[in-house]
Amino acid sequence: MTVFANAALLGTTGLTWRDIVVRDGVIEAIAPCGALRGRGAEDLGGQIVSPPMLDVQVNGGGGVMLGDCRDVADLDRMVRAHLADGVPHLLPTLISDSRAQIERVAGLVARARAQGLWQVQGLHLEGPHLARAGAHDAAMLRGMGGDDLALYARIAAEVGCLKITLAPEVVPPEAIAALVRAGVVVSLGHTHCDAALARAGFAAGAATATHLFNAMSGLDHRAPGLALAALEHGRFGLIADGVHVDPGMLRLAGQFARSGGGGGGGGGGGACLISDAMAVAGTDATGFDLGGRWIARRDGRLTLADGTLAGADLTLARAVAVMGAASALPRAEVIAMATVHPRALIGLPPDLAPGDPALFHLWPGGAAPRLHLPRGWQDEDGATC
Repeated sequence: MTVFANAALLGTTGLTWRDIVVRDGVIEAIAPCGALRGRGAEDLGGQIVSPPMLDVQVNGGGGVMLGDCRDVADLDRMVRAHLADGVPHLLPTLISDSRAQIERVAGLVARARAQGLWQVQGLHLEGPHLARAGAHDAAMLRGMGGDDLALYARIAAEVGCLKITLAPEVVPPEAIAALVRAGVVVSLGHTHCDAALARAGFAAGAATATHLFNAMSGLDHRAPGLALAALEHGRFGLIADGVHVDPGMLRLAGQFARSGGGGGGGGGGGACLISDAMAVAGTDATGFDLGGRWIARRDGRLTLADGTLAGADLTLARAVAVMGAASALPRAEVIAMATVHPRALIGLPPDLAPGDPALFHLWPGGAAPRLHLPRGWQDEDGATC
């Protein structure tokens, strides 16, 4: 048995001071500070303890993209790269592709979960129902029909959480509402839409926006687009790497997240930090092939030959540090963007509770987070525990 005493426990109501008892890989009890003293406790001295980090946009890692994974072993290789960086839970992300590829990858994710690949919490389809390609293959972009709706309803029932990024000028509000009724988490992105159409998408049930400010209509003072509507909504993903979004805009996003319900660890989604990681994550590779196009890795950037950003070279722990420095938000609120908020977004319990696996993060002041894994869940070298 291990007792973590005097912890600042982070959850949907913010920080509460608690002692945490772990026995046999399970959280046995969470009690007010002092209730469990005298039992060999490790005094955390007010260190923040949070639910495990969750990355809701992970395109690849360990040398492979999700679309290149042929079997569960490939997917395991990808998720282990992120586990080694301290991220135990993720949504593997398939960028715009054919219906056949979507069905194949969804089947792979379902098999992986059935075989116990506990890191995988579902599937994120970033496209193909987009208006703005960015680094996606423009030839893959298309509208959404009734057959697609039926397919996504089936996939949502098989893979855990199904999150879909779509453009509201491609998928109308009534189709967004149908997806939401089928259990899909809808995110708006890769769009030229104006703010009014984006607001209609949120009103129809879209939960969030994908990588705020990137591949979307922006903050023009006479013709605001999705960026403004997402800020008003208060729920969006952010690539906080100092490359995709200027620090001043990160600060602005943090202010809107607080006023929109994202601050203080509040539930319902909030702002979510994402890595948008690609195949090079967890490797020292200098680039990789994406559908016949070379993506170069240099100076913290991943770019196509023309300079277009293609994903990010980022970990969630670094995103927390960058967002904290740029926004000047309280550290707990920034940590919530990588833990509490993404869990709430995809329907996972955002608060630690007795009976849960002893899977959580400890955040020493000014240092990298430490991932606590239940015994037997470690990598072979035990480095992540």
